[in-house]
Amino acid sequence: MHKLGISVYPDKTPRDEVYTYLEKAAQLGYSRIFTCFLSIPEDQRETYLVEFKEFMDKAHELGFEVAADTNPEVFTLIGATPDNLKPFYDLGLDIIRMDGNFGTQGDIQLTRNPYGIKIEFNASMDMGVELLINKGGNKDQMTMCHNFFPERYTGMDFDLFMEYNSYWKELNLHTAAFVSSNNENTIGPWQVFCGLPTVEIMRGLPIDLQARYLLATGDVDDILIGNYPASDEELEALSKVNLQAIEMKVDEAEGISDNEKMIMFDYAPHWDRYDHSSFMLRSSMPRVWFKEQKSIQDASVATATDKNIESQSIPYRDPGKKVFTRGDVLIVNDNLAHYRGELEIVLTEIPNDGERNLVATIKPEELMLLDFIKPGHHFKILK
Repeated sequence: MHKLGISVYPDKTPRDEVYTYLEKAAQLGYSRIFTCFLSIPEDQRETYLVEFKEFMDKAHELGFEVAADTNPEVFTLIGATPDNLKPFYDLGLDIIRMDGNFGTQGDIQLTRNPYGIKIEFNASMDMGVELLINKGGNKDQMTMCHNFFPERYTGMDFDLFMEYNSYWKELNLHTAAFVSSNNENTIGPWQVFCGLPTVEIMRGLPIDLQARYLLATGDVDDILIGNYPASDEELEALSKVNLQAIEMKVDEAEGISDNEKMIMFDYAPHWDRYDHSSFMLRSSMPRVWFKEQKSIQDASVATATDKNIESQSIPYRDPGKKVFTRGDVLIVNDNLAHYRGELEIVLTEIPNDGERNLVATIKPEELMLLDFIKPGHHFKILK
């Protein structure tokens, strides 16, 4: 099950602002929080922990699960050890994300704590997690979360990101990754001005598109916003991302008919045929659905007007191009009546033979999503 999450850094932000942000996110369905324990000031430890416990109480009141970045030094500072996580339990922490380790036996002890605290390991590198499992680690209390990267050009390579996620899924481990707000003057554990994504090519993209790319890979469970605060518009946009189907935004072609709009936007879900073509994605069921919809509408009008109604029609419309290119969204027209209403998305160039109308073009920054739509996979087209 997918979850959406935010990051907050309560030691760097006025409490009222943080709580307002939590309330906004909770109302939109966010259910995870990432925060950082790595900057606990030793001379203010008691005050810091009291305030953090108040923050945890508020987060739990709103239904959030909270993960905090820690390391062995933090354990020492708050009096915890691999075989004694009670100080974290007393704070109410749900997930301990390890930035560092205690060796094989120490990390195994962490995963077998009696408090039900999950231990989150770094998904962006191989930290010997499979060895921990094989040597007695409790997989039920293990989870994976990627790094985020504040410096431009240092985020993960997308292919490597997918390779690691495939590996974690082979081990049946839950995964999380970060997207980044493009809001101005955001912060992380430190001042951040270039965002906090996991994958470098996602930096600067609209936040919902970042999430749609990560989800399209099929191996990412939870999506977390790395920097604070995301704008209200970004929180809402991310909350509306379809977690069950790949969504692609398009630019409509001029002059498309209501029938074509109905097929493109109202039919759901589109899915590529199992007998996949390398030239195009084919969503064939809309042609059946369209015929049925038109029959129902025609019958209704006939009853009301007592007139003969013409059969459904999608007349040919000249798109002004001889060749359709990758990302063109097509609908079969009257010139190939048997397939009339089928929606197709071009993967590689095909000639315009007059049998298909151009109804839209996938936005250039979204074209890579086509690589993830496999035979049978659901997808949706957005205006």
